[in-house]
Amino acid sequence: MNITNNGFENRELRNVKLLNSPIDLVWEVWTNPEHIVNWWGPKGFTNTIHKMDFKEGGEWKFTMHSENGKDFANRSIFKEIIPHKKIVFEHFNPHFMTTIIFESRDTGTIIDWSLLFDTAEMREIIVKTHKADEGQKENFEKLESYLSSLRK
Repeated sequence: MNITNNGFENRELRNVKLLNSPIDLVWEVWTNPEHIVNWWGPKGFTNTIHKMDFKEGGEWKFTMHSENGKDFANRSIFKEIIPHKKIVFEHFNPHFMTTIIFESRDTGTIIDWSLLFDTAEMREIIVKTHKADEGQKENFEKLESYLSSLRK
C-alpha cells in the first residue's frame, strides 16, 4: 500500500497490510499472550512472555530467542489502547514508539504498523544492525500464517 508522507519518514519504519481475517480474531492474537507468543518476532525466533499486562500503563516483558541461541530481552509499556482500533506502546533499549492501527475491511483487517525512533540515525542503526525492516515484514508473515492456522 502507498503511504502518505507524515513527516516521520526518516525516523519511522512502517508497513501496512490487509490480512484475510476478521478484526475480532486479529485483535485477539495481538492482545492475548497465549496467542502472541506463537507468532511474534522475525522468522526463526521464538518467545518467552514473562508479563503482558494489556492495559494502559501495563508492562510487557518478553525474551526473543534466535535460532543461534541468542536471547533478546524486551520491555515495553502500553501507552494507549482503543479496543479493535489502536495499540500504542513504548519500547525500551532501543527506544521507540510502536503504533498499530486496526481497520475492519469487509471480512479482513488492515493493519498499519509503525515504529517511530527518536532520531533518523537510531532508525538506521536498528535497520542495519538488526535488520528491523526485514524483521517487521517477517513478523507480518508469521502473523498471517498463524491467523490462517486458526481459521482452519
